[in-house]
Amino acid sequence: MGRIIRNNYANDALLKELMTAPPMTAEQHAEIMRKRIAHRRMVEEAKELKTASEDRFAEE
Repeated sequence: MGRIIRNNYANDALLKELMTAPPMTAEQHAEIMRKRIAHRRMVEEAKELKTASEDRFAEE
């Protein structure tokens, strides 16, 4: 499986909309970061479980 590459240029928002939007609060930023970290941990744990199960099959 290849790596998924995120397209950073796929946002159709106008520059004026982006520049005039109110800034994110610290609470909003913290919540986004918590979700991002939780998702990353979930992916890492899934990879570890997959590797561990592959190792078990290789030993038999």
